[in-house]
Formats: sequence, C-alpha cells, structure tokens
Amino acid sequence: MTARQRILVVDDDWPMAKTLVDVLKLNGYQAEAAYSGPEAIQLMERDRFDCVLTDIKMPDVNGVELLRVIKDKRPNVSVVFMTAYADSDLVHAGLREGAIASFVKPLDIDLLLRLLSELSEQRSIVIVDDDTKCWRPVEESLEQRGFVVREASDPDGLMEMLSPSRQVVLLGGGLNGTRGLDLLKRIREQHDTLPVVLATYGGDQTVSEVEEARGLNVNACMQKPFQTEDLLEVLADIRQRELSALLPRRPHALVSQTVRCC
Repeated sequence: MTARQRILVVDDDWPMAKTLVDVLKLNGYQAEAAYSGPEAIQLMERDRFDCVLTDIKMPDVNGVELLRVIKDKRPNVSVVFMTAYADSDLVHAGLREGAIASFVKPLDIDLLLRLLSELSEQRSIVIVDDDTKCWRPVEESLEQRGFVVREASDPDGLMEMLSPSRQVVLLGGGLNGTRGLDLLKRIREQHDTLPVVLATYGGDQTVSEVEEARGLNVNACMQKPFQTEDLLEVLADIRQRELSALLPRRPHALVSQTVRCC
C-alpha cells in the first residue's frame, strides 16, 4: 500500500459495519463507520475518504442514491457496494453509474482486501509525444488527481520507462522522428497488454492509423484537442477492465463492465 487509505464503511447493520472497520484497521487502513446514507454524506462533507464501502439496501438513502451524491461532490472517490442481492436492479444500476464493484454478503474478505490494495496503488502515466505543449493542462490535472506523470524524451528511453502494471501510455503522433504507430509496435513487442491510448489530430490519414492501431490492441483513440474529463473517463474504463481481470464475476463479486473502444 503506497499510503494509508481512508475508507468509509456505510451499513445500517451496526455489527457488520463495526466488524468490517476493525478488519480494515488491522490491515493498515484508516476506517470509519456510518450507519445510514445521510450520516455518510455528513462525514464526507467533513472528512476526506479515498473509498466508500456501502450497503446497497438502506432506509432513507440507498447505496445507489449515495453513489450519486458522492460522484457529484467527490468524483474521485471509489465506491464499492455490499449486498445480499447480487443480481438486483439496484446493483446493476450502480455499476452502470460508476461503482467499482459489488460484493455479495457474507463478504469474501481476502478478495475485498485484494481489490482495496489494487485501488490504493499509485497509477502512473507515460506521455509519448513531440508536441509536449498540448499536454501541459492534462498533466497538471492528472497530477492533481494523484497520478504520477512522466514524459518520454526518446524512443529508446521510452522502452526503459515502461512497466507492465499500473501504468498507461498516452501516445501522440510521434517522438524524435519515430511515428506513433511504430512506437506502438515496439511497445507491443515487449508488453502485449500494457494499456495504450492513441491521441491524434484527425484527418484522412488518421482513419487508417486508427484501423492499424486497433489491430495492435490499442485501448482507446482520442482526437486532439480533448477535454481532461474525457481522458479521465477512458482511464476509468481501463481501470475497470483491469479490475475485471482481478476479480471473478461470480459468486463473490460483480465488477463494472464498461469498456470504451476506438
């Protein structure tokens, strides 16, 4: 764990919430309990939390309604559901609206801890583009959200920077005379599953580039200039895909299956 993550446990089942808080503290997390949706909202207005584990069926404010409040006020907070009803309409609605996963009660604690460990790891972004000026606002925004951002200065140095886990490459038109697609081919020779987002300026040539990039397993294609929020959505989709590989679909957990393609 890169830092002590603050986790809010929300459940109207008092013994359940207290037990889970104790387990999380024993595993190095800072944890606090709320016993209703309104209480959770009050605590989030007072304190900063990195993740919320919430029961989905509660009086007054259910888990999906709480999720909507969190995403409106604290969009970077991860939300994980806990429920006795794995396939309920509420669960699937929440996953569509941004919940990371839904765990079935009684909780598989080992599996939950694996997920929390993955969520707590610092993410890194490698920007590969000669046009570094266009990336400055994006870099600042990503760093404010906890990403480590690095710029590749040459093709050979890029290969040394790459890591197969917890990293995403933002690939522009080229670097030091090497085309972006040629760099993508080199990346795929070493890392066949490393997430790569292709950023282009559009035009007729771009159509063929996108088609070729699809064949090289690029995760998404974006046209410059783009809004940081659009990129964050793509990064969230990549994260969801990674979590889907980490956790089984059944019987213990459901993971959001949103996938953004080129």
